[in-house]
Amino acid sequence: MADDVARAEGRPGAGELLKADLAAAAAGREKRRDLKPLRYLAPFVRAHRGDAFLAGGFLLLSTSASLGLTWAGRLLADKGFASGNAHQLGLWFLIAGAVVLTLAGATAGRFYFISKLGERVVADIRVALYRHVMTLDQAAFLNIRVGEVLSRMTTDLTIVENMVGSSISVALRNFLTLIGALALLIVVSPAFTGFVVLLAALVIVPLFVTGRQVRRLSVNAQERFAGAVTYAGETLDALETIQAFGRQKRAGDRFAGAVEGAFQASLKRIGARAFMTALVMVLIAGGVGVVLWQASVAVFVHHTMSGGTLLQFVFLSVMAAGSVGALGETYGDLQKTAGAMDRIAELLSAEPAIAAPPAPTPLPSPARGALALRHVDFAYPGRPDLPALHGFDLTVQPGERVALVGPSGAGKSTVFRLLLRFYDPQAGQVMVDGVDLREADPDEVRARMALVAQDAALFSGSALENLRFGREEASVEELKAAARAAEAAAFLEALPEGYDTPLGERAKTLSGGQRQRLAIARALVRNAPILLLDEATSALDAENERLVQRALHDAMAGRTTLVIAHRLATVLEADRIVVMDQGRVVEEGKHSELIARGGLYARLARLQFGDQAA
Repeated sequence: MADDVARAEGRPGAGELLKADLAAAAAGREKRRDLKPLRYLAPFVRAHRGDAFLAGGFLLLSTSASLGLTWAGRLLADKGFASGNAHQLGLWFLIAGAVVLTLAGATAGRFYFISKLGERVVADIRVALYRHVMTLDQAAFLNIRVGEVLSRMTTDLTIVENMVGSSISVALRNFLTLIGALALLIVVSPAFTGFVVLLAALVIVPLFVTGRQVRRLSVNAQERFAGAVTYAGETLDALETIQAFGRQKRAGDRFAGAVEGAFQASLKRIGARAFMTALVMVLIAGGVGVVLWQASVAVFVHHTMSGGTLLQFVFLSVMAAGSVGALGETYGDLQKTAGAMDRIAELLSAEPAIAAPPAPTPLPSPARGALALRHVDFAYPGRPDLPALHGFDLTVQPGERVALVGPSGAGKSTVFRLLLRFYDPQAGQVMVDGVDLREADPDEVRARMALVAQDAALFSGSALENLRFGREEASVEELKAAARAAEAAAFLEALPEGYDTPLGERAKTLSGGQRQRLAIARALVRNAPILLLDEATSALDAENERLVQRALHDAMAGRTTLVIAHRLATVLEADRIVVMDQGRVVEEGKHSELIARGGLYARLARLQFGDQAA
């Protein structure tokens, strides 16, 4: 059902979007299988360079202490045990203990600062992502679903958090350990170091090959999970509709299929990681075994190496081999994070098509409320072949009340969207107070308008919080005055905590008519010079409609008002009625004049009023 509605509006449905997203992502993965997307993390990390430097310092100290522990073990074996002196033995144990304490303290410091850095970076990215999404124009959401955005802000950022707060530290620690271990191995025994280098090469090469496969599978799993989350969000949002049509089982089956697809994709990734882990263990065990065998021959057969040196060499070899194996594991994590960051960066790099010009033209002050649409041609981006407006002309004088009427699909709501500059027309001009909206700052334009939509969006929180959304600086008395003007005060004051009562998600604890009156009150709080009323009284019964119409009549005084209404009884007092059909103005005038002409308006009036239309 959601797909059908989307197609009717010129937008692809959820199923079509999911297929398109997966196809586009697959094409993108063929081009990008490296770690370059991780560079988008750099500015966020630089913003907290203090924590990064401290984490790096503790990392260097803990790595040095780990390597120093091998020297302590060698000296303990060669000078402590071999001395036969209790004092000497105790001294070397104290030295080894001091190294262990240094390692413990440095590890704790590294863990604290790298975890703090990870949490801070992810919090910054999440805020930056949300703020950026808020600036995108409506056309951007024709190709990406809200559920997909939420998935990137949650699932993908959790992956990034794990990498920044853990995996990157592990990777750097193991890289430094590998470099340090190889350097010490050369000092301890240059001859045997070649075995370790060969071991590292044998492990690294296959890991890099399988690591790319892991990243591809990881991205695929993330995308399929995002698809499942998106579908869940859509169906939960329309739960009443699904239950009314008895589609719970079908919805459950589709969600189960989406989850199963995500599971199968994750299973493939897990299988690749399991294979990579087994490969690492076999290669490391085999290599260490060969090195240990050769070193043992040097100690016990040829006597060219001391027992302490053998102990240090074995420790260093194990550390080097373990570091290579761990690097392979973290490389898989880095590949997975690169896939997640690629998806996040795609959103962060999206540029809104609707934005203020470099030097916006200020709107005249004080505001007059004059509106003009001149020779406007417009088609929605999702349906460029189906114009919503064609050669559309409309001029509204300051303070004039103009009603837009016509059949569904005539383009009435499109006029509002262009005035609010959600879109720009392909041809013609849209002007407010004589300024072309392309030359003005969209925020300044919208600040002069107050919108009441047919299905007005309200938010979780109290009634006062919803009212204050219209104007942050409004006083409590102004908010309550707007509620009284919109005939909303009576039911709001009757709530358990009055205006402070939580209204639930999207204010669903209120009836449809109550929500609409609260939305009207919010528009009145805005105190804007231009009122846009899109079926503002559609959810009200006859009595409440009469009361709200009276409130709106007072609110319209001194304001430019555009009213969209299918119920013609609500537009009878308009200064002018503009009749639209197929994106054009076909008639305009007062009610009596239009009835006398016998055109489209007269036909619509007869359908609603019968013989009383005249």
